[in-house]
Amino acid sequence: MRPALKAGLRPLWRDTETVQFGIDPRRAVALTGLGKAAAVLSLLDGSRDADELIRTAQAYGTPPQTTSQVLRLLASAGVLDDFPARLHRSLPDYLRARLAPELSCASLAYGDRDGGAAAMERRQAAYVRVYGAGRVGACIAAFLAASGVSRVSCRDSEVTGHADVTPAGLGTSDIGSPRAAGVARAIRRVAPEARTRDDPRLVPDLAVLTAPVATGEAAMLMRDRVPHLLVRADEAIGVVGPLVYPGRSACLRCIDLGKAARDPAWPKILAQAALASATSAACDTVLAAATAALAAAQALAVIDNCGQQPPAAVNGTLELVLPDWQWRRRGWPPSLSCACGAAGRDREENHAPSLA
Repeated sequence: MRPALKAGLRPLWRDTETVQFGIDPRRAVALTGLGKAAAVLSLLDGSRDADELIRTAQAYGTPPQTTSQVLRLLASAGVLDDFPARLHRSLPDYLRARLAPELSCASLAYGDRDGGAAAMERRQAAYVRVYGAGRVGACIAAFLAASGVSRVSCRDSEVTGHADVTPAGLGTSDIGSPRAAGVARAIRRVAPEARTRDDPRLVPDLAVLTAPVATGEAAMLMRDRVPHLLVRADEAIGVVGPLVYPGRSACLRCIDLGKAARDPAWPKILAQAALASATSAACDTVLAAATAALAAAQALAVIDNCGQQPPAAVNGTLELVLPDWQWRRRGWPPSLSCACGAAGRDREENHAPSLA
């Protein structure tokens, strides 16, 4: 182990004997009674293994048993990491600097002890395909690549228009060119190391659907057990979800069946919407960015796979309705009328015997 203080928690002195790590009470912890052992804190930068750190602290006058006790206290408080030296060595200087906030945030969010290394290694091994390169889809692709996802491709056959331009996605220089090519350029601006070619032979780890997909492609996602996340923003409403784990959670058809059960006219509305001519979506710049940001967060929750609970968009949708700007979750359980099989699995899991 190479002990290092969590990069996202700043050490702040409450008094001469007490140091607090972090500011917000939801993260912060305090350690008191350090005395001269406070010198150990300055050595916790990940440059030494535990034995070398103890020897160095002893040279500064801190007994080995005291240093060991400080390390135990910091570890039990959750503010000590095993510095991810191997990951850092594998990254070029510019990428290590750019991903430093991603690593420190992942380490805090997931409560791991590896400085965010496991989450980042999953991102670097992941492939996400985004369907649709409009103002929401382009932002999602750029956000994911900037977050360390190594391969992000986009499928879209349309040409960039003025309404597609957003700060985090397509730019004015992309107008008149294919939207998919513009997204690749947007990704390279923030993550030049990312791979953007859409190889049809590759099965993605996750698909993000921001535009309608052909029936055959949707069926392939289900058949290949590819998790997929539906995202849309129109009528001044952003919707993220459902996040579909094929055969394990509510699928897109489950949602349509649920809506049809509440509104018998829904199938007619859905059919007409699919045939309607394309118009500019009622989705302003901030709504597009907010929807894309939450969608990217749900995508990273799938890739990182570090949470104790499933992502919030599983069996539900996260909805942002203007003008109050408050996210709300709406539940959509698997439908018994759907052939995806998720309803049967959900029933088995809910009624499975468990130990008290």
